[in-house]
Amino acid sequence: MFRKVLIANRGEVACRVVRACEELGIISAAIYSEADKQAEHVRMADEAYLIGPPPVKESYLDIHSILQAAKDAGADAVHPGYGLLSENADFAKKCEREGITFIGPSPEIMELMGDKIAARKTIKKAGIPVIPGIDQGADSAEAALEHSEQIGYPVMLKASAGGGGIGMQKVSNEQELKNAFEGNKKRANDFFGNGTLYIEKIIENPRHVEIQVLADQHGNVIHLGERDCSVQRRNQKVIEESPSPFINDKTRNKMGEAAVKAAEYIGYVNAGTIEFLVDAQQEFYFLEMNTRLQVEHPVTEEVTNVDLVKWQMRIASGEVLHLTQKNIVQNGHALEARIYAEDPINFFPSPGKITTLALPNGNHIRHECGVRAGSVVTPHYDPMIAKIITRGKDRQESIDQMINALENYHLEGIKTNIPMILEVLQHDIFKQGMADTSFVTETLRSANV
Repeated sequence: MFRKVLIANRGEVACRVVRACEELGIISAAIYSEADKQAEHVRMADEAYLIGPPPVKESYLDIHSILQAAKDAGADAVHPGYGLLSENADFAKKCEREGITFIGPSPEIMELMGDKIAARKTIKKAGIPVIPGIDQGADSAEAALEHSEQIGYPVMLKASAGGGGIGMQKVSNEQELKNAFEGNKKRANDFFGNGTLYIEKIIENPRHVEIQVLADQHGNVIHLGERDCSVQRRNQKVIEESPSPFINDKTRNKMGEAAVKAAEYIGYVNAGTIEFLVDAQQEFYFLEMNTRLQVEHPVTEEVTNVDLVKWQMRIASGEVLHLTQKNIVQNGHALEARIYAEDPINFFPSPGKITTLALPNGNHIRHECGVRAGSVVTPHYDPMIAKIITRGKDRQESIDQMINALENYHLEGIKTNIPMILEVLQHDIFKQGMADTSFVTETLRSANV
Protein backbone atom coordinates (compact mmCIF):
# COMPACT_ATOMS: atom_id res chain seq x y z
CA MET A 1 0.00 0.00 0.00
CA PHE A 2 1.10 3.57 -0.62
CA ARG A 3 2.86 5.50 2.13
CA LYS A 4 1.65 8.97 1.11
CA VAL A 5 -1.01 10.13 -1.37
CA LEU A 6 -1.29 13.62 -2.81
CA ILE A 7 -4.92 14.60 -3.39
CA ALA A 8 -5.07 16.64 -6.60
CA ASN A 9 -8.45 18.20 -5.90
CA ARG A 10 -10.38 20.35 -3.45
CA GLY A 11 -13.71 20.58 -1.63
CA GLU A 12 -15.86 17.67 -0.55
CA VAL A 13 -14.16 15.06 -2.73
CA ALA A 14 -10.74 15.95 -1.30
CA CYS A 15 -12.23 15.52 2.19
CA ARG A 16 -13.61 12.13 1.12
CA VAL A 17 -10.20 10.93 -0.06
CA VAL A 18 -8.53 12.21 3.13
CA ARG A 19 -10.87 10.03 5.20
CA ALA A 20 -10.11 6.97 3.07
CA CYS A 21 -6.38 7.56 3.43
CA GLU A 22 -6.74 7.87 7.19
CA GLU A 23 -8.62 4.57 7.40
CA LEU A 24 -5.97 2.83 5.30
CA GLY A 25 -3.09 4.28 7.32
CA ILE A 26 -1.87 6.45 4.42
CA ILE A 27 -0.47 9.96 4.94
CA SER A 28 -2.65 12.47 3.07
CA ALA A 29 -1.20 15.54 1.37
CA ALA A 30 -3.62 18.24 0.20
CA ILE A 31 -3.09 21.01 -2.31
CA TYR A 32 -4.67 24.44 -2.10
CA SER A 33 -4.85 27.76 -3.88
CA GLU A 34 -4.49 31.10 -2.13
CA ALA A 35 -8.30 31.26 -2.00
CA ASP A 36 -8.45 27.92 -0.15
CA LYS A 37 -5.93 28.54 2.65
CA GLN A 38 -8.59 27.94 5.29
CA ALA A 39 -10.53 25.28 3.36
CA GLU A 40 -11.87 22.18 5.06
CA HIS A 41 -9.79 19.74 3.00
CA VAL A 42 -6.63 21.63 3.99
CA ARG A 43 -7.58 21.44 7.66
CA MET A 44 -8.32 17.70 7.48
CA ALA A 45 -5.22 16.53 5.59
CA ASP A 46 -1.94 15.56 7.29
CA GLU A 47 -0.02 17.98 5.06
CA ALA A 48 -0.91 20.76 2.63
CA TYR A 49 0.92 22.50 -0.21
CA LEU A 50 0.20 25.87 -1.82
CA ILE A 51 0.03 25.54 -5.61
CA GLY A 52 -0.92 28.98 -6.88
CA PRO A 53 -3.35 31.92 -7.00
CA PRO A 54 -7.16 31.53 -6.99
CA PRO A 55 -7.90 31.13 -10.74
CA VAL A 56 -8.36 27.42 -11.44
CA LYS A 57 -6.06 27.44 -14.47
CA GLU A 58 -3.26 28.81 -12.29
CA SER A 59 -3.78 26.36 -9.44
CA TYR A 60 -5.91 23.20 -9.59
CA LEU A 61 -5.35 22.78 -13.34
CA ASP A 62 -1.65 23.65 -13.22
CA ILE A 63 -0.02 20.25 -13.79
CA HIS A 64 3.52 21.53 -13.20
CA SER A 65 2.66 23.03 -9.80
CA ILE A 66 0.74 19.95 -8.69
CA LEU A 67 3.55 17.58 -9.66
CA GLN A 68 6.03 19.80 -7.87
CA ALA A 69 3.84 19.60 -4.76
CA ALA A 70 3.78 15.80 -5.10
CA LYS A 71 7.57 15.70 -5.31
CA ASP A 72 7.96 18.12 -2.39
CA ALA A 73 5.61 15.94 -0.35
CA GLY A 74 7.42 12.75 -1.30
CA ALA A 75 4.10 11.27 -2.38
CA ASP A 76 4.19 7.90 -4.11
CA ALA A 77 0.69 8.27 -5.58
CA VAL A 78 -1.81 10.94 -6.68
CA HIS A 79 -5.58 10.66 -6.30
CA PRO A 80 -7.30 13.02 -8.77
CA GLY A 81 -10.85 12.90 -7.30
CA TYR A 82 -13.37 13.94 -9.96
CA GLY A 83 -13.56 16.96 -12.21
CA LEU A 84 -10.45 19.13 -12.67
CA LEU A 85 -7.59 16.83 -13.84
CA SER A 86 -9.27 13.51 -13.05
CA GLU A 87 -9.65 12.51 -16.72
CA ASN A 88 -6.62 14.36 -18.06
CA ALA A 89 -4.41 11.78 -19.78
CA ASP A 90 -1.49 14.21 -20.00
CA PHE A 91 -1.50 14.60 -16.22
CA ALA A 92 -1.56 10.82 -15.77
CA LYS A 93 1.35 10.42 -18.21
CA LYS A 94 3.42 13.03 -16.39
CA CYS A 95 2.73 11.35 -13.06
CA GLU A 96 4.04 8.10 -14.56
CA ARG A 97 7.17 9.82 -15.87
CA GLU A 98 7.88 11.14 -12.39
CA GLY A 99 7.50 7.66 -10.90
CA ILE A 100 4.26 8.63 -9.14
CA THR A 101 1.28 6.27 -9.38
CA PHE A 102 -1.86 7.84 -10.83
CA ILE A 103 -4.83 6.34 -9.00
CA GLY A 104 -7.02 5.59 -11.99
CA PRO A 105 -6.87 3.88 -15.39
CA SER A 106 -4.01 4.14 -17.84
CA PRO A 107 -3.58 7.34 -19.87
CA GLU A 108 -4.30 5.39 -23.05
CA ILE A 109 -7.69 4.23 -21.78
CA MET A 110 -8.49 7.73 -20.55
CA GLU A 111 -7.76 9.12 -24.01
CA LEU A 112 -9.83 6.42 -25.71
CA MET A 113 -12.90 6.90 -23.49
CA GLY A 114 -12.43 10.65 -23.20
CA ASP A 115 -12.96 11.05 -26.94
CA LYS A 116 -16.69 10.41 -27.19
CA ILE A 117 -16.50 9.51 -30.89
CA ALA A 118 -13.66 7.01 -30.37
CA ALA A 119 -15.44 5.58 -27.32
CA ARG A 120 -18.62 5.15 -29.30
CA LYS A 121 -16.81 3.25 -32.07
CA THR A 122 -15.01 1.02 -29.56
CA ILE A 123 -18.14 0.13 -27.61
CA LYS A 124 -19.93 -0.77 -30.85
CA LYS A 125 -17.10 -3.19 -31.63
CA ALA A 126 -17.64 -4.75 -28.19
CA GLY A 127 -21.20 -5.57 -29.26
CA ILE A 128 -22.94 -3.11 -26.94
CA PRO A 129 -25.77 -0.93 -28.32
CA VAL A 130 -25.03 2.75 -28.85
CA ILE A 131 -27.35 5.67 -29.54
CA PRO A 132 -28.06 5.97 -33.30
CA GLY A 133 -25.78 8.63 -34.73
CA ILE A 134 -22.75 9.47 -36.86
CA ASP A 135 -19.35 8.06 -35.87
CA GLN A 136 -17.41 11.13 -36.92
CA GLY A 137 -17.09 14.76 -35.91
CA ALA A 138 -18.73 17.70 -37.65
CA ASP A 139 -16.14 20.42 -38.30
CA SER A 140 -18.67 22.89 -39.68
CA ALA A 141 -22.34 23.78 -39.40
CA GLU A 142 -22.80 22.50 -42.95
CA ALA A 143 -21.42 19.08 -42.01
CA ALA A 144 -23.61 19.02 -38.90
CA LEU A 145 -26.67 19.78 -41.03
CA GLU A 146 -25.80 16.92 -43.36
CA HIS A 147 -25.37 14.49 -40.46
CA SER A 148 -28.64 15.60 -38.86
CA GLU A 149 -30.56 15.08 -42.08
CA GLN A 150 -29.21 11.52 -42.25
CA ILE A 151 -30.30 10.76 -38.67
CA GLY A 152 -33.54 12.74 -38.60
CA TYR A 153 -34.55 15.49 -36.16
CA PRO A 154 -34.64 15.98 -33.24
CA VAL A 155 -30.93 15.37 -32.58
CA MET A 156 -28.44 16.07 -29.81
CA LEU A 157 -25.41 18.21 -30.57
CA LYS A 158 -22.55 16.99 -28.35
CA ALA A 159 -18.90 17.81 -27.65
CA SER A 160 -16.59 14.92 -28.46
CA ALA A 161 -14.22 15.77 -25.62
CA GLY A 162 -16.96 16.95 -23.29
CA GLY A 163 -18.90 16.14 -20.18
CA GLY A 164 -21.17 17.81 -17.65
CA GLY A 165 -23.56 19.01 -20.35
CA ILE A 166 -21.04 21.50 -21.75
CA GLY A 167 -21.30 21.86 -25.53
CA MET A 168 -24.49 19.78 -25.51
CA GLN A 169 -27.82 20.96 -26.90
CA LYS A 170 -31.00 19.45 -28.27
CA VAL A 171 -31.96 20.81 -31.69
CA SER A 172 -35.29 20.17 -33.37
CA ASN A 173 -34.77 21.58 -36.85
CA GLU A 174 -32.28 23.03 -39.31
CA GLN A 175 -32.56 26.61 -38.04
CA GLU A 176 -32.00 25.61 -34.42
CA LEU A 177 -28.91 23.68 -35.47
CA LYS A 178 -27.50 26.66 -37.38
CA ASN A 179 -28.10 28.87 -34.36
CA ALA A 180 -26.56 26.40 -31.89
CA PHE A 181 -23.50 25.09 -33.72
CA GLU A 182 -20.90 27.85 -33.36
CA GLY A 183 -21.78 28.65 -29.73
CA ASN A 184 -21.45 25.04 -28.63
CA LYS A 185 -18.27 24.59 -30.61
CA LYS A 186 -16.75 27.62 -28.84
CA ARG A 187 -17.86 26.41 -25.40
CA ALA A 188 -16.40 22.96 -26.05
CA ASN A 189 -13.12 24.49 -27.16
CA ASP A 190 -12.99 26.85 -24.17
CA PHE A 191 -13.65 24.09 -21.61
CA PHE A 192 -11.91 21.09 -23.15
CA GLY A 193 -9.44 22.54 -25.66
CA ASN A 194 -11.29 20.63 -28.38
CA GLY A 195 -14.23 22.07 -30.30
CA THR A 196 -15.18 18.90 -32.19
CA LEU A 197 -18.92 18.27 -32.15
CA TYR A 198 -20.90 15.22 -33.22
CA ILE A 199 -24.55 14.32 -33.66
CA GLU A 200 -26.72 11.65 -32.05
CA LYS A 201 -30.39 10.82 -32.34
CA ILE A 202 -32.56 11.97 -29.46
CA ILE A 203 -33.89 9.17 -27.26
CA GLU A 204 -37.15 10.77 -26.17
CA ASN A 205 -37.59 11.24 -22.41
CA PRO A 206 -35.04 8.57 -21.43
CA ARG A 207 -33.77 7.42 -18.07
CA HIS A 208 -30.11 8.09 -17.34
CA VAL A 209 -28.85 4.91 -15.66
CA GLU A 210 -25.20 4.11 -15.02
CA ILE A 211 -23.31 1.01 -13.90
CA GLN A 212 -20.37 1.15 -11.49
CA VAL A 213 -17.47 -1.17 -12.33
CA LEU A 214 -14.30 -2.17 -10.51
CA ALA A 215 -11.39 -3.83 -12.32
CA ASP A 216 -7.96 -4.79 -11.01
CA GLN A 217 -4.58 -5.25 -12.71
CA HIS A 218 -5.04 -9.03 -12.77
CA GLY A 219 -8.02 -9.29 -15.11
CA ASN A 220 -10.81 -9.34 -12.52
CA VAL A 221 -13.83 -7.18 -13.38
CA ILE A 222 -17.13 -6.82 -11.50
CA HIS A 223 -20.04 -4.39 -11.47
CA LEU A 224 -21.75 -3.00 -8.38
CA GLY A 225 -25.23 -2.42 -9.74
CA GLU A 226 -26.80 0.71 -11.11
CA ARG A 227 -27.49 4.31 -10.20
CA ASP A 228 -30.41 6.25 -11.61
CA CYS A 229 -29.33 9.82 -12.38
CA SER A 230 -32.35 10.93 -14.38
CA VAL A 231 -33.21 14.00 -12.27
CA GLN A 232 -31.12 16.63 -14.04
CA ARG A 233 -31.18 20.35 -14.65
CA ARG A 234 -29.57 21.39 -17.95
CA ASN A 235 -27.78 18.03 -18.22
CA GLN A 236 -26.36 18.39 -14.70
CA LYS A 237 -27.39 15.72 -12.19
CA VAL A 238 -29.37 16.92 -9.17
CA ILE A 239 -30.48 13.73 -7.37
CA GLU A 240 -29.11 10.22 -7.78
CA GLU A 241 -30.35 6.94 -6.37
CA SER A 242 -29.64 3.24 -6.23
CA PRO A 243 -31.25 1.00 -7.22
CA SER A 244 -33.20 2.54 -10.10
CA PRO A 245 -36.97 2.66 -9.49
CA PHE A 246 -37.57 2.18 -13.22
CA ILE A 247 -35.63 -0.74 -14.66
CA ASN A 248 -36.64 -4.35 -14.03
CA ASP A 249 -34.35 -7.19 -12.96
CA LYS A 250 -33.92 -8.48 -16.51
CA THR A 251 -32.72 -5.07 -17.75
CA ARG A 252 -30.61 -4.61 -14.61
CA ASN A 253 -28.76 -7.87 -15.22
CA LYS A 254 -28.28 -7.18 -18.95
CA MET A 255 -26.88 -3.71 -18.24
CA GLY A 256 -24.50 -5.06 -15.60
CA GLU A 257 -23.25 -7.72 -17.99
CA ALA A 258 -22.81 -5.13 -20.75
CA ALA A 259 -20.79 -2.85 -18.46
CA VAL A 260 -18.46 -5.68 -17.45
CA LYS A 261 -18.10 -6.71 -21.08
CA ALA A 262 -17.16 -3.15 -22.05
CA ALA A 263 -14.57 -2.86 -19.27
CA GLU A 264 -13.06 -6.21 -20.19
CA TYR A 265 -12.97 -5.35 -23.90
CA ILE A 266 -10.91 -2.19 -23.38
CA GLY A 267 -8.72 -3.64 -20.61
CA TYR A 268 -9.98 -1.21 -18.00
CA VAL A 269 -8.35 -0.96 -14.56
CA ASN A 270 -9.63 0.82 -11.42
CA ALA A 271 -13.09 2.30 -10.71
CA GLY A 272 -15.14 3.45 -13.68
CA THR A 273 -18.72 4.08 -14.72
CA ILE A 274 -20.55 3.06 -17.88
CA GLU A 275 -23.45 5.43 -18.53
CA PHE A 276 -26.55 4.40 -20.47
CA LEU A 277 -29.77 5.97 -21.69
CA VAL A 278 -32.80 3.72 -21.22
CA ASP A 279 -35.99 4.22 -23.25
CA ALA A 280 -39.60 3.53 -22.29
CA GLN A 281 -39.32 -0.08 -23.52
CA GLN A 282 -36.21 -0.62 -21.35
CA GLU A 283 -33.90 -0.78 -24.34
CA PHE A 284 -30.57 0.71 -23.28
CA TYR A 285 -27.85 2.53 -25.22
CA PHE A 286 -24.26 3.37 -24.31
CA LEU A 287 -23.83 7.07 -23.57
CA GLU A 288 -20.26 7.42 -22.30
CA MET A 289 -17.70 6.04 -19.87
CA ASN A 290 -16.37 8.07 -16.97
CA THR A 291 -12.84 6.92 -16.20
CA ARG A 292 -12.83 8.19 -12.63
CA LEU A 293 -14.72 8.27 -9.36
CA GLN A 294 -18.23 9.68 -9.74
CA VAL A 295 -19.82 12.41 -7.64
CA GLU A 296 -22.67 9.99 -6.92
CA HIS A 297 -20.49 7.06 -5.80
CA PRO A 298 -21.82 7.16 -2.18
CA VAL A 299 -25.23 5.72 -3.13
CA THR A 300 -23.49 2.62 -4.50
CA GLU A 301 -21.37 2.38 -1.36
CA GLU A 302 -24.46 2.62 0.83
CA VAL A 303 -26.36 -0.23 -0.83
CA THR A 304 -23.38 -2.56 -1.45
CA ASN A 305 -21.22 -1.79 1.60
CA VAL A 306 -18.17 -1.52 -0.69
CA ASP A 307 -15.82 1.44 -0.16
CA LEU A 308 -14.97 2.53 -3.71
CA VAL A 309 -12.27 5.03 -2.77
CA LYS A 310 -10.36 2.51 -0.70
CA TRP A 311 -10.62 0.01 -3.55
CA GLN A 312 -9.30 2.61 -5.97
CA MET A 313 -6.14 2.85 -3.90
CA ARG A 314 -5.87 -0.88 -3.30
CA ILE A 315 -6.19 -1.63 -7.02
CA ALA A 316 -3.68 1.09 -7.96
CA SER A 317 -1.18 -0.41 -5.50
CA GLY A 318 -1.50 -3.79 -7.25
CA GLU A 319 -3.84 -5.58 -4.85
CA VAL A 320 -6.06 -8.35 -6.23
CA LEU A 321 -9.78 -7.58 -6.26
CA HIS A 322 -11.01 -10.39 -4.05
CA LEU A 323 -14.66 -9.37 -4.44
CA THR A 324 -16.60 -11.50 -6.91
CA GLN A 325 -19.90 -10.76 -8.62
CA LYS A 326 -21.63 -13.11 -6.18
CA ASN A 327 -20.35 -10.97 -3.28
CA ILE A 328 -22.21 -7.91 -4.58
CA VAL A 329 -25.73 -7.63 -3.20
CA GLN A 330 -27.78 -4.43 -3.13
CA ASN A 331 -29.48 -3.91 0.24
CA GLY A 332 -32.04 -1.19 0.79
CA HIS A 333 -32.27 2.05 -1.15
CA ALA A 334 -30.04 5.13 -1.15
CA LEU A 335 -30.53 8.71 -2.36
CA GLU A 336 -28.01 11.51 -2.86
CA ALA A 337 -28.74 15.23 -3.22
CA ARG A 338 -26.11 17.70 -4.36
CA ILE A 339 -26.00 20.94 -2.37
CA TYR A 340 -24.98 23.91 -4.49
CA ALA A 341 -24.18 27.47 -3.42
CA GLU A 342 -26.83 28.83 -5.77
CA ASP A 343 -29.72 31.22 -5.59
CA PRO A 344 -32.80 28.93 -5.81
CA ILE A 345 -34.69 31.58 -7.79
CA ASN A 346 -32.29 32.37 -10.64
CA PHE A 347 -29.61 29.68 -10.03
CA PHE A 348 -26.78 32.21 -10.09
CA PRO A 349 -23.79 31.23 -7.89
CA SER A 350 -24.07 32.46 -4.32
CA PRO A 351 -20.53 33.07 -3.03
CA GLY A 352 -19.94 34.38 0.47
CA LYS A 353 -19.15 33.38 4.04
CA ILE A 354 -21.09 30.55 5.67
CA THR A 355 -22.07 31.99 9.03
CA THR A 356 -23.98 28.96 10.33
CA LEU A 357 -23.80 25.28 9.41
CA ALA A 358 -25.60 22.66 11.46
CA LEU A 359 -26.00 19.31 9.70
CA PRO A 360 -28.89 16.96 10.53
CA ASN A 361 -28.00 13.75 12.36
CA GLY A 362 -29.40 10.27 11.95
CA ASN A 363 -28.40 6.61 11.71
CA HIS A 364 -28.84 6.53 7.94
CA ILE A 365 -27.79 10.08 7.02
CA ARG A 366 -24.36 10.56 5.47
CA HIS A 367 -22.68 13.87 4.76
CA GLU A 368 -19.94 14.58 2.22
CA CYS A 369 -19.16 18.17 3.04
CA GLY A 370 -16.37 20.46 1.91
CA VAL A 371 -17.27 23.43 4.11
CA ARG A 372 -17.90 24.35 7.76
CA ALA A 373 -19.21 27.38 9.64
CA GLY A 374 -16.83 30.21 8.78
CA SER A 375 -15.89 28.80 5.37
CA VAL A 376 -15.84 31.24 2.48
CA VAL A 377 -17.38 30.01 -0.77
CA THR A 378 -15.44 31.74 -3.53
CA PRO A 379 -16.64 32.47 -7.09
CA HIS A 380 -13.54 30.79 -8.52
CA TYR A 381 -14.73 27.16 -8.38
CA ASP A 382 -17.69 24.86 -8.96
CA PRO A 383 -20.55 25.89 -6.62
CA MET A 384 -21.21 22.36 -5.30
CA ILE A 385 -20.25 22.52 -1.63
CA ALA A 386 -21.69 19.32 -0.17
CA LYS A 387 -23.78 16.19 -0.68
CA ILE A 388 -26.26 14.50 1.59
CA ILE A 389 -27.00 10.79 1.32
CA THR A 390 -29.79 8.83 2.96
CA ARG A 391 -30.44 5.09 3.08
CA GLY A 392 -33.65 3.29 3.94
CA LYS A 393 -35.00 -0.23 3.87
CA ASP A 394 -36.93 0.86 0.76
CA ARG A 395 -37.23 3.87 -1.54
CA GLN A 396 -40.03 5.59 0.37
CA GLU A 397 -38.11 5.45 3.64
CA SER A 398 -35.03 6.88 1.93
CA ILE A 399 -37.11 9.74 0.46
CA ASP A 400 -38.73 10.48 3.83
CA GLN A 401 -35.31 10.58 5.49
CA MET A 402 -33.97 12.92 2.81
CA ILE A 403 -36.90 15.33 3.14
CA ASN A 404 -36.54 15.38 6.91
CA ALA A 405 -32.77 15.89 6.67
CA LEU A 406 -33.03 18.77 4.19
CA GLU A 407 -35.72 20.47 6.24
CA ASN A 408 -33.28 20.40 9.15
CA TYR A 409 -30.22 21.44 7.16
CA HIS A 410 -29.30 24.77 8.77
CA LEU A 411 -26.97 26.76 6.54
CA GLU A 412 -26.85 30.55 6.66
CA GLY A 413 -24.77 33.24 4.98
CA ILE A 414 -25.22 31.98 1.43
CA LYS A 415 -28.15 30.70 -0.61
CA THR A 416 -28.46 27.07 -1.73
CA ASN A 417 -30.56 24.91 -4.06
CA ILE A 418 -32.18 23.03 -1.16
CA PRO A 419 -35.66 24.49 -1.89
CA MET A 420 -35.54 23.06 -5.43
CA ILE A 421 -34.40 19.65 -4.17
CA LEU A 422 -37.30 19.55 -1.71
CA GLU A 423 -39.67 20.46 -4.53
CA VAL A 424 -38.39 17.48 -6.53
CA LEU A 425 -38.63 15.05 -3.62
CA GLN A 426 -42.20 16.06 -2.80
CA HIS A 427 -43.48 15.89 -6.37
CA ASP A 428 -45.80 12.98 -7.20
CA ILE A 429 -43.91 12.11 -10.41
CA PHE A 430 -40.66 11.66 -8.48
CA LYS A 431 -42.30 9.84 -5.59
CA GLN A 432 -43.85 7.38 -8.07
CA GLY A 433 -40.40 6.70 -9.59
CA MET A 434 -41.46 8.11 -12.95
CA ALA A 435 -39.04 11.04 -13.31
CA ASP A 436 -37.07 10.92 -16.56
CA THR A 437 -34.41 13.35 -17.83
CA SER A 438 -37.09 15.84 -18.92
CA PHE A 439 -38.76 15.98 -15.50
CA VAL A 440 -37.03 19.04 -14.04
CA THR A 441 -37.16 21.07 -17.24
CA GLU A 442 -40.73 20.27 -18.22
CA THR A 443 -42.38 19.85 -14.83
CA LEU A 444 -40.53 22.09 -12.38
CA ARG A 445 -40.79 25.37 -14.22
CA SER A 446 -39.15 27.17 -11.30
CA ALA A 447 -36.00 25.12 -11.96
CA ASN A 448 -35.86 26.03 -15.65
CA VAL A 449 -34.61 29.59 -15.29
